[in-house]
Amino acid sequence: MNPSIAGVTIPDSKIAREVTELIKDTESPLLFHHSIRVYLFGALTGIRKGLKFDPELLYIGAMFHDLGLTQAYRHSMERFEVDSANAARDFMRQHQISEAEIDLVWDAIALHTTPGIPQHKKPEVALVHAGVAMDVVGMGFSEFTPEQREQVITAYPRGSHFKENIIQTFADGMKHRPESTFGTMNADILELKDPTYKRVNFCSLILESNWHE
Repeated sequence: MNPSIAGVTIPDSKIAREVTELIKDTESPLLFHHSIRVYLFGALTGIRKGLKFDPELLYIGAMFHDLGLTQAYRHSMERFEVDSANAARDFMRQHQISEAEIDLVWDAIALHTTPGIPQHKKPEVALVHAGVAMDVVGMGFSEFTPEQREQVITAYPRGSHFKENIIQTFADGMKHRPESTFGTMNADILELKDPTYKRVNFCSLILESNWHE
């Protein structure tokens, strides 16, 4: 059994251990530690709010949520969130997990960068988003005790310059597919990091469409 971190135990089932090894072998240490922190902050949020959630499903969602940013997807034109969700779906199907649970995890991953929607979905979906929001932009920071925050980052450190490094990691995973950022916060990343990037304007698409009034 894994030790408790800030009162949360990382799932230690056979499937959870396979997930851990897969992500550890595929992602950079920065993304691997980030993904575990997402689980921990998400679980802590669920406990604080009294939500009933499946720790293993939350763990799978948290661990897979950024897999689409890795080298294996450098030729994909899909949104990285969709690549991550599809990878989790393939993994779960290999382990005969129910389609309902697979759909739940798929939504949790695919929606994790879409604010305003996850909190209205199932707890696992809401909590993956909450964990990401806390670890990346500090959303809900004061709702965690200093002891909780310290225990999480002691076990899975952010490292030096995490803010700059996570932005660069996002950019590296998306710079070859700029069209996939349309309508998402990911456009902000390429606008900062890629001097050739031109943001698509939705109003321009409407006004320049083939419809003639």
